[in-house]
Amino acid sequence: MRARDPQEPGRVASSLELFFDLVFVVAVSITAAEFHHSLSDGDVGYALTHYLLLFFAIWWAWMNFTWFATSFATDDWLYRVLTILQMAGVLILAAGVQPAFEHSDFTITVVGYVVMRVAMIAQWLRAARSAGPRRRTTVVYALGIAVVQVFWIAFLALPEDLAVPAFVVLALAEIAVPVVAERQGRTPWHTHHITERYGLFTLILLGESLLGSANAVIEALHDAEALRPLISIAVLTLVVTAAMWWTYFWPPHHRVIRDLRSSLRYGYLHYFVFAAAGAFSAGIEVEIEHLAGKGELGDVAASFTVTVPVAVFVLGIWFLAIRQSADRLVNTVVPVGALLVLLDPVLPVPVTLTAVVMAVVVAVLVVRPPVPTRSPAPVG
Repeated sequence: MRARDPQEPGRVASSLELFFDLVFVVAVSITAAEFHHSLSDGDVGYALTHYLLLFFAIWWAWMNFTWFATSFATDDWLYRVLTILQMAGVLILAAGVQPAFEHSDFTITVVGYVVMRVAMIAQWLRAARSAGPRRRTTVVYALGIAVVQVFWIAFLALPEDLAVPAFVVLALAEIAVPVVAERQGRTPWHTHHITERYGLFTLILLGESLLGSANAVIEALHDAEALRPLISIAVLTLVVTAAMWWTYFWPPHHRVIRDLRSSLRYGYLHYFVFAAAGAFSAGIEVEIEHLAGKGELGDVAASFTVTVPVAVFVLGIWFLAIRQSADRLVNTVVPVGALLVLLDPVLPVPVTLTAVVMAVVVAVLVVRPPVPTRSPAPVG
């Protein structure tokens, strides 16, 4: 398992990486569904806290494998088996989402998470055997992950009232491991490959929103009184989702990752972009329930479950990738548009202003292509 060439031509996601992503479709779908149910019950603070914690576990497991694979992936039987073991951990984690939301019981979630991370330790130790000058980095990764997993196991013995703060502390510890390890010597990430992988995960998350659009049509077929607003929601959801896709893939993401600092910024701040995309699909489901006369949220609160995720998504991708490749007009319209969608709840027709604003943003992106920038520095 030697380090991959960071300048390798034609590097694309492998079939194993795409197979690996399938279990995250399951995990994201279950988490978004439970978030939607929790939001509909009316306790927004509780629902949001648990969603952000559980989404962190999903995102972090995906991201760690993704960055490892861009540097050390091989295709022998052992690498495949360890990857499939990580997939098993994701499925266990997904099975624990419901009790985590309903009873703040993170036991199954943590067990699945530790299974994934132990497999990741094995991957790093294997890479260490042939990493050459990067051996110290790979060992620090393995050791750091192992130490944090010991604390995750101890987490299971904590009383329920300490679960959330302890979860946050351990999440911060996980985030610190790559920061420390990469300072020992950078792993050779491939900029085109890593940004392609991020784009594929974005598509998974946006796919959940399209499911929400389909669900609105299905609900409309069973509720003649709400037929018009539900069909409107379905159409507007498709427009907004397409605009989010257009906005995300407008800038050349590979230009953003130039050094360790920019790679950490790109990797870590994507948490908010990804979490917002997942939350958008939950918000659509909340709005559908609200139009059908169900749920505990009022008109304004239900609308905010849609508009806030859209605003966070657009602002996040603007900050991470768009602003470096955009002219003054684009750098004005995109963030202003993100803020304008927050005014949507004052309108009587949900999602309408959001759809209009996002369409305008896309129109500006069409007529103002990315400006040329210098190529990223070689990564070694």
